Amino acid sequence: MRYLVLSDIHSNIEALCAVLAHAARKRRDAVLFLGDAVGYGAAPNQVIERLRRLRPAVIAVRGNHDRVVLDPDRGAAFFNPHARRAALWTADALAAANRRYLEAVPPGPRTVEPGLAICHGSPADEDAYLFSEHEAHDAFAGTDAGIAFFGHSHVPCMFEQTHEDGHESLVGVLLRGSRVVVDLDRTRRYLINPGSVGQPRDHDPRAAYAMYDSEARRLTLYRIAYNVEGARRRILAAGLPHLLAERLVHGA
Repeated sequence: MRYLVLSDIHSNIEALCAVLAHAARKRRDAVLFLGDAVGYGAAPNQVIERLRRLRPAVIAVRGNHDRVVLDPDRGAAFFNPHARRAALWTADALAAANRRYLEAVPPGPRTVEPGLAICHGSPADEDAYLFSEHEAHDAFAGTDAGIAFFGHSHVPCMFEQTHEDGHESLVGVLLRGSRVVVDLDRTRRYLINPGSVGQPRDHDPRAAYAMYDSEARRLTLYRIAYNVEGARRRILAAGLPHLLAERLVHGA
């Protein structure tokens, strides 16, 4: 199976359109979405409508922003002021059909095929951030999958777990570059973050996405330039915090 892997769009229709245009000629059997369709950006309805129209249909898990937008009075209390303001704005802006779509998206982890799973933050906790080998160790314990795709941190990276002679080795690496190809070892386990479509935070403002061939076990990560200024202007025109617009320019 060949998968298009998307994560953390965050209401950025300009970035999503650029990614889908770039991926249009790549054969895919399914689309995997790792959560956070909404939040921060100013095009939640456009993003969800595009996800709803994608073919093949999207196999998705919810993100923390997706969950909070559905019940902002309770969940937004745990967000910083900028994220909270965006969540409340999004809750008011969502069309009924798009709200129903978000409500139907299940929490992770979710098994896609034998040995392959998707989640938002971690297989053990959808709100957890995976930045370190220590955090990855706990995440591996939360799934039996040999490969799990996750999002939430907005940083393209990979954790590789090896067991030899009863000892665990766990190494994390950042995935940088316009096109990164990784052939995954069948004897090892992996946690892989394809990066964020609409809110990169690795100081590279380009949108990120991945293609994964589960037969060949080949991962290809792409970084795509998009109309950042258009997304920035849209946020400011909506009256959302200036910071949410400016961080797109810097990928931070």
